[in-house]
Amino acid sequence: MKHFVAPSLLSADFGNLKSEMDMINRSECDWLHIDIMDGVFVPNISFGFPVLKYVARLCEKPLDVHLMIVQPEKFLNEVKALGAYSMNVHVEACPHLHRVVQQIKETGMKAGVTLNPATPVSSLTDIIEDVDIVMLMAVNPGFGGQTFIPHTLDKVRELRRMIDGSRSKALIEVDGGVNRDTGRLLVEAGADVLVAGSAVFHAADAIEEIRVLKNL
Repeated sequence: MKHFVAPSLLSADFGNLKSEMDMINRSECDWLHIDIMDGVFVPNISFGFPVLKYVARLCEKPLDVHLMIVQPEKFLNEVKALGAYSMNVHVEACPHLHRVVQQIKETGMKAGVTLNPATPVSSLTDIIEDVDIVMLMAVNPGFGGQTFIPHTLDKVRELRRMIDGSRSKALIEVDGGVNRDTGRLLVEAGADVLVAGSAVFHAADAIEEIRVLKNL
């Protein structure tokens, strides 16, 4: 299966948001990745639903919404109202993860779970067959432009074995420090979805950069 590319809105130029979304619409990317931060679960605040409603109107690509927040289940209706394709929550933020995954699926959205760099893949053993997407953070969440953590490649391989050895059809998504070089290694290790922020939005030619990432 050909891998997907999901540019991260966090790195976009918000002074030129319409032109950025026009670029996304014209590009070969598959999803638009949206990081929502609360300043509690992660040490930063990104953007809220008033801004995202505007983004949702402008963007023609499926929205991949990543909630880096405590109690993400409180915002199920707001995420669904955006027309989101998927809602991704952190294992570390959900003590009742199975319940939250089922609530996401009941809305019709794809259910994703995310692991921070220090959280082992083995924590997914009892949930892997219930989720649609597993996202591995290749940086510590909260800020864009960080350096890729190499151990992520081992986690992708381990997760690939777990999925292939079960009845799970979950996609493996990776977020953080993804560029042409790390992206190639991730795809070789078994990743299905590459989230790229700075590599796309800070490129001289963002559409060409997305094309290159799609064809790694």
